[in-house]
Amino acid sequence: MKNIIIITSILLISLFTINAYAGGGQTEKFKVWGNCGMCKKTIEKSLKIDGVKKASWDVNTKEITVSFDPKKTDLKAIKSAICAAGYDNEGCKGNDEAYNKLHACCKYDRK
Repeated sequence: MKNIIIITSILLISLFTINAYAGGGQTEKFKVWGNCGMCKKTIEKSLKIDGVKKASWDVNTKEITVSFDPKKTDLKAIKSAICAAGYDNEGCKGNDEAYNKLHACCKYDRK
């Protein structure tokens, strides 16, 4: 009986520790200009950087939702990574050279 209590206690402590660690992220949403499914793929791929847990760009709303670990990266670095791929967003203007290399259907009207 004593062993069951010890094992149960260890499992509960482990469960609470894992949940506390997993919940330590931050989620942000902001505009990223683009047009199509190819844009979605490129934008999301640009965020395969350390600290980004999940990124999903919506073709219709032109908004990206990014979940990340604020201890490893920040919103400025995330927006810069998207700009480096050629996409304008609320944080910076996309890299001109990268924009010019985008497929024709991905070239959105720049402001």
